[in-house]
Amino acid sequence: MAKVKTMYECTSCGATHSSWSGKCTSCGEWNTLQQQATTDFGSKSISKSLRPRAIKEVISDSSNNTEQRLTLADQQLNQVLGGGFVKGSVNLLAGEPGIGKSTILMQIAAEMAKSGNKVLYVSGEESEHQVAIRASRLGAEVDNLDLISSSVADDIAQLIVKGDYDFAVVDSIQTMTMRDIASAAGNVSQITNCTQLFTSAAKQSDTALVIVGHVTKVGSIAGPKILEHTVDVVLQFEGDRFGGFKLLRSVKNRFGSTNEVAMYEMYQEGLKALENPSAVMLEERQVVDGSIVLATMEGMRPVLVEIQALVNPTVYGNPKRTASGFDTNRMNLLIAMLERRTKLTLSDKDVYVNVVGGLKITEPAADLAIAMAIASATKGLKLKEDVVVFGELGLSGEVRRVVHADKRLAEAQKIGFRAGIGPKQRATAKSNSSSSASLYAVTSVKEALNKYLS
Repeated sequence: MAKVKTMYECTSCGATHSSWSGKCTSCGEWNTLQQQATTDFGSKSISKSLRPRAIKEVISDSSNNTEQRLTLADQQLNQVLGGGFVKGSVNLLAGEPGIGKSTILMQIAAEMAKSGNKVLYVSGEESEHQVAIRASRLGAEVDNLDLISSSVADDIAQLIVKGDYDFAVVDSIQTMTMRDIASAAGNVSQITNCTQLFTSAAKQSDTALVIVGHVTKVGSIAGPKILEHTVDVVLQFEGDRFGGFKLLRSVKNRFGSTNEVAMYEMYQEGLKALENPSAVMLEERQVVDGSIVLATMEGMRPVLVEIQALVNPTVYGNPKRTASGFDTNRMNLLIAMLERRTKLTLSDKDVYVNVVGGLKITEPAADLAIAMAIASATKGLKLKEDVVVFGELGLSGEVRRVVHADKRLAEAQKIGFRAGIGPKQRATAKSNSSSSASLYAVTSVKEALNKYLS
């Protein structure tokens, strides 16, 4: 079993002490010593002499080993991970409560077990009976999948370090505790030391490990920032937990790109990947005023999403501005620009903007679609043609170019749109005319409104 040595570290100067005291003898600060634990899995690993290897030899060994990654049938998740779970890697999965973290991990664990891998699922939040109910619903009654309900990190690490498992899940890191640390679960010391303990065990046993992390009320990962630095991969699970679509994106990935995203929809039997999310999001769309289809990018994937706007006269003194799925401050900026650069009067209007499907749009390419939706709702006009819209807007009303215009147009053509309205700079971009829709280039938001709204 791992040998644990307790030390006390000063949060002010970083000095370590063998015992706690009220004052740091190094810097003189009071009440700055925090309990830390250093772990060693036996004295043999320390007594061995270091043997450096030539980098060419290491690369050759890695390239010849075809089982460095544990691949999945879910190709979207494989792309997000860069080709699958790397053996010995530590992956952090974070998301809102009820978003589906435990569901997707149980599905992954069952699939890994069906592929012949030995899998360990650790639940620190639920009893074995509770986990078994979910496993039964998801069809995870398979061999090679072991389940334990424990929150003692020392015992869990001992299981992992034995090397009996190819893949392990710890749900969640905020519930784990080490015996030699007196603080409660979820404390900074507990999270930091438990993560380091699990990381050490996973690296030594070559086990692919997934750790579930909680998030704060503002959506950031709970706990110290060192939690994200320690792990190899950070995955963020986003979306509306009460319905809509779920997005799994890579925030950090030492083994692949951080520009990939997987999209899922929740069903009774679990999460299912969306092969064609654009068609699903637009299947209930009604062509009315205030409705504009935005060609956005989720990672490297183009997605068509409906932008809805509603504009009403203000009943009370101050106009109300509300946005769902879009930054309200950015919307207010676009409204001010529309009032200044066009003939629209919005100072006495309530403006509501909604991104259909529960998605959160953050890229600047949504500016033109938002502005055209607001103008369409204000004047009661529709788009003249069945087109998609994209483009960034400046404060002087100019339409600025965006990346991946060809991919956006190709996705629009696949769904059935004939063209796209976008920045003029992208009209000369190299694209395959046989596989992409045409582009109606505009230089200003005023030109876009006058030409294509009727």
